[in-house]
Amino acid sequence: DFLFLVSCQEIIRAAQRSRYRHTLVLHASDLPEGRGMSPHVWQVLAGHNEFVLSLLNAEDEVDTGAIWRKQSVRIQPTDLWHEIDAQLFDAELSLISWALDHCDTATPKPQQGEATYYRRRTPEDSRIDPSKPLRESFNLLRVANPNRYPAWFEIDGQRYSVKLEKLPS
Repeated sequence: DFLFLVSCQEIIRAAQRSRYRHTLVLHASDLPEGRGMSPHVWQVLAGHNEFVLSLLNAEDEVDTGAIWRKQSVRIQPTDLWHEIDAQLFDAELSLISWALDHCDTATPKPQQGEATYYRRRTPEDSRIDPSKPLRESFNLLRVANPNRYPAWFEIDGQRYSVKLEKLPS
């Protein structure tokens, strides 16, 4: 009955979606603002400590479907990538449970307002300028997954990766 698309990086076409009663996307922005890739990362980089998770119908055009429900996700300014991801995953599970419980009574609503888009992040987006103060790079450091998208910098032609960990207080 359901296909939930979480962190999906491809378009699921109508032929595939037709196999399910509902094909729903979980997207971490207040749609129609922030369509596209890695929305919560872009928002943290912009200094936000709260973002919206949207549950919407999957369509051929990315992140354009009708909205079923939205939920706020608040993070602490000291949370690191894995803590942010854990809070996001908890919110995603909450919306999935809600969809299962309300699929016969919910009425998805078309998106309202002007759409904005986030581009796909590249390794260059995780580059740190070593000449800038650490405070200016902190949001980038805290969202950089050291296994998949490590933060890095270059000095004298040599690249270095940076892994940020919390120490006990």
